[in-house]
Amino acid sequence: MSVQTLPILRVEGLIKRYGTLEVLRGVDLTVRRGEVVVIIGPSGSGKSSLLKCLNRLEEPSGGRIFLDDSEITGKHADLPRIRRKVGMVFQHFNLFPHMTAIENVMEGPRTVLGLGRAEAEASARDLLAKVSLADKAQASPAQLSGGQQQRVAIARALAMNPDVMLFDEVTSALDPELVGEVLTVMKRLADEGMTMLVVTHEMSFGRQVADRALMMDQGMIIEEGAPEQIFTQAQHERTRRFLRQLAWVAS
Repeated sequence: MSVQTLPILRVEGLIKRYGTLEVLRGVDLTVRRGEVVVIIGPSGSGKSSLLKCLNRLEEPSGGRIFLDDSEITGKHADLPRIRRKVGMVFQHFNLFPHMTAIENVMEGPRTVLGLGRAEAEASARDLLAKVSLADKAQASPAQLSGGQQQRVAIARALAMNPDVMLFDEVTSALDPELVGEVLTVMKRLADEGMTMLVVTHEMSFGRQVADRALMMDQGMIIEEGAPEQIFTQAQHERTRRFLRQLAWVAS
């Protein structure tokens, strides 16, 4: 993959509170165009809240976020544009159950981007082929496996032509034998130069595909570095303890 030096995403002092609970405590982060960043950490460490703030599904309580040097946390930020530019795929697939796979992929471009049916359908067919589901275009979500549904969800996010893709534990709801097919699609996107932030417990994926790994704990990034260094020679005891719990014993 080709990583450019210019940042596409910049986070300064990001804070998120739910009432009196502070789940993000001054996060600073810079992501370069084409970079794949894996975010690890225990449940409740703020990983999902960070991703949701990045595409403004959650309103930050403090700090600033910049996309291509334009602040997206300002009062007059264009939220629909931000969500087009920063795509997100969730743990649960959230497909429209009454629509076929291709209709799910077409929905955003037609209703948000204003594409005509023929253009949206042609693009959707290309994207379903990209995630190896060209033969499932007319299937309903109920006729698809969990892995297939998640790949449709990825195609749906890609249909908006985002600059950055966020993945929030996208394999955690899948049976183990279905995880590989989703990770294969994500690896292909990384190889093509898509900027990606990936919250995951799939350490092998992070080690093979990511340019950088971040460890979060108690709302802060406590350690970051090259995946090989983080996964085998972590400096922070909390990181080492977390990885041991995942059966990745640092050597």
